[in-house]
Amino acid sequence: MSTAEFDVLIVGAGVSGIGMACTLSTECPAKTFAILERRQRLGGTWDLFRYPGVRSDSDMATYGYPFRPWTGFEMLSGGLAIRDYLSDTARAYGIDAHIQHGLKITRAEWCSPEQRWTLTALAEADGATRTFRCRQLVMATGYYNYDAGYRPDLPDIARFDGVVVHPQMWPQSLDYRGKQVVVIGSGATAMTLVPAMAHEAAHVTMLQRSPTYVLSLPSADRVTRWLSRVLPPSWAFGLARRRNVRLARWLYLASRKWPRVMRKLLLSQVRRQLDGAADMRDFTPTYAPWDQRLCVVPDGDLFAAIRSGRASVTTDQISSFAGRTILLRSGRTLEADILVTATGLDLQAFGGMVISVDGRPYAPQQHMLYKGVLMEDLPNFAWIFGYTNASWTLKVEIAARYICRLIGHLDQHGLGAATPRDTEGCRLDIPFLGSLTSGYVARANTRLPRQGSQAPWRVTHDYPSDRRALLEHPIDDGVLVFEPRSEGTIAPLATCDSASDRLTA
Repeated sequence: MSTAEFDVLIVGAGVSGIGMACTLSTECPAKTFAILERRQRLGGTWDLFRYPGVRSDSDMATYGYPFRPWTGFEMLSGGLAIRDYLSDTARAYGIDAHIQHGLKITRAEWCSPEQRWTLTALAEADGATRTFRCRQLVMATGYYNYDAGYRPDLPDIARFDGVVVHPQMWPQSLDYRGKQVVVIGSGATAMTLVPAMAHEAAHVTMLQRSPTYVLSLPSADRVTRWLSRVLPPSWAFGLARRRNVRLARWLYLASRKWPRVMRKLLLSQVRRQLDGAADMRDFTPTYAPWDQRLCVVPDGDLFAAIRSGRASVTTDQISSFAGRTILLRSGRTLEADILVTATGLDLQAFGGMVISVDGRPYAPQQHMLYKGVLMEDLPNFAWIFGYTNASWTLKVEIAARYICRLIGHLDQHGLGAATPRDTEGCRLDIPFLGSLTSGYVARANTRLPRQGSQAPWRVTHDYPSDRRALLEHPIDDGVLVFEPRSEGTIAPLATCDSASDRLTA
């Protein structure tokens, strides 16, 4: 079985992987690389999710790459348009030629004598096994299980004789015209589905356990549209990006510093949008703003659907099912031909692959993130994980540039490996996502990497401070441990006594 050799391997061809590859091709043009992607098309999230109305929940001025700005005037864009943008970007930078599709990475093994990662991949089309080697491994796999979303245990669900679908596996043939639809959930997916389906369904009910903060944004960026007529487009879109970065950061920081004030502001705009069409108790969370992610809706489309009478919100819990009737704990009932379980994601680190270092298994939940990019005790390994309180791509940009800085530092000084080591006992038993209390975060708490009590192990979720740490602070900071480069001939795989060999011995 032949093994393909690269300087850098990127796992995942979504927003993170394409951004990383474009940055690498520009800043480290001599490096050989490949992107290993499980799906048959690039796009990641934006290729997987096909439910009605699927769109971004971050503004496109900051969601687009800084090296190739989003040039539309939509504040929130549809999933297909985002996937086309990613595809066009990959083509413009020649990245598409480096993508190998249909490969599920099952194992990654580091060998210290060789200073190489060996990846085992399953070619899902024919079941064949392929291996790849690289010096630098970059995980751009996102943070959730692509095989299935989270579906809670619904009591007596077998007694429901309607159609049950999960947004992550949306059947394109589903006909909901004139049907009674109940969407379980109160996150971004549910708030996207409800107004999108309300146009054709008889009625759509969003059934939630508890309310979520909702913010309405204009669907079009009229200021940038006007500026683009009097300024060069690059200036206009650059100004929009900087403005939106500051606005999003202010909203988050203000919510953390003055939660009561921001709560009043957020609820007052919901009250105006509803205009008496719904009970405010269904839109009044019990927690403070940004204890969980804030949901945004374009032009208040969710509220418009409610005002029209084609959609409604019910705060309750399911007791059982009978035919096409949902029995609630309050004693109320809902009728449903279609039940949509928009109940969230199943989080996992590194696409669920098994990792080992010199034959020893590596458990991500027992280690910390370094500067929010590298993993403690993993040599030449990076994980690109975007922001949860701002546009994902803001972190992709600076993480990718940092990784290229690190690669350049290794080359310049004749080094072969860089490994973050905690010598001060900084580890805390809290996940790197910090204070978020969302259900999908709480469910995955024991599977996620940890964070530490101080820099560089503390994950800030703050773009300006992360930008300084990643792009301005020195690479050699006393925490990264470097090893001289080994220039010897690549040895056979058996040299490093892989974890799989140990398990079968």
